[in-house]
Amino acid sequence: MIQDICREVELDRIYVGKVRKITDFGAFVEVIPNTDGLLHVSQIADTRIRAVSDVLTEGDIVAVKVIEVDGNGKMRLSRKAALKDQPAIAEQEKLKIAPSASPA
Repeated sequence: MIQDICREVELDRIYVGKVRKITDFGAFVEVIPNTDGLLHVSQIADTRIRAVSDVLTEGDIVAVKVIEVDGNGKMRLSRKAALKDQPAIAEQEKLKIAPSASPA
């Protein structure tokens, strides 16, 4: 099963996923059916946020980039990397904070 996840999910690829669960340390986002990855609080936005729930709620649709898949099949995700790579996606998201401005 771990090998199946590694074959289906591509490292450095951007996915649009659904927030399945909110925790104190981040959110679990379903990037492909029945496969969640961890979006750590530090990877949600360019600015510091106090609580994950200040930005995300369960059911939100967010763009995330797969930044790591470990040997156990666990995925680390980054929303801020996805928005940096694809700034147009930020305009489509309707989250509680405004996306950071693009560098000039």
